[in-house]
Amino acid sequence: MVKPKMLPQVRLRPLRPGDLGWVVMRHGELYGEEYGYDVRFEAMVAEIAARFVNRFDAKRERCWIAERDGVRLGAVFLVKKSAQTAQLRMLIVEPSARGLGLGRRLVDACVGFARAAGYRKLVLWTQSELEAARAIYGKAGFRQVRSEAHHSFGKRLTGEYWALDL
Repeated sequence: MVKPKMLPQVRLRPLRPGDLGWVVMRHGELYGEEYGYDVRFEAMVAEIAARFVNRFDAKRERCWIAERDGVRLGAVFLVKKSAQTAQLRMLIVEPSARGLGLGRRLVDACVGFARAAGYRKLVLWTQSELEAARAIYGKAGFRQVRSEAHHSFGKRLTGEYWALDL
C-alpha cells in the first residue's frame, strides 16, 4: 500500500496584502489553461474577492491561504450567505500541490469554522467538469442538490449546487 504524500510545513494563514491579487490571478490563469475559461471568469473571481473584503464580518467569515516557505499553494474563502448558511468560495490548489490532501485540508477548515460560527448549512457552487474539487466536496460530506446548464466564461457548462448540513 502506498502512503499518501504529506504536506509538512504547509500552514494555513489568514489573508494579508497581496493575497487577493494572487487568488484572482491564479484562478484566471489556471482555469484558462486547464478548462478554457475566458477572462470573464477572472472578473467574477475579482468581484467575489472585492465583496469579501468590503463586507467582511470577522465573526462569520474567513479566508485561508495555504503557504509553504513563503510560497502560496492554495486558498479558500468562507462567506456569510444568510444568518444560518455559509458559502464556500474560490477553492484553489496549485498544480504542484495537488494530490497531497491540501484541498481537503482547506475544505475541512471551512467546515470546522462554519460549525464553530453557528451556521447550520454550508453551500457551494461548482462546475461538473471540476472532478477533483467535486471529489473533495463529496468526501467532506457535501451532496449535490441541483444542477443547471448555463453558458458562462465562454463555454457551455453545467453548474452544480452542493450543500452540507452542519
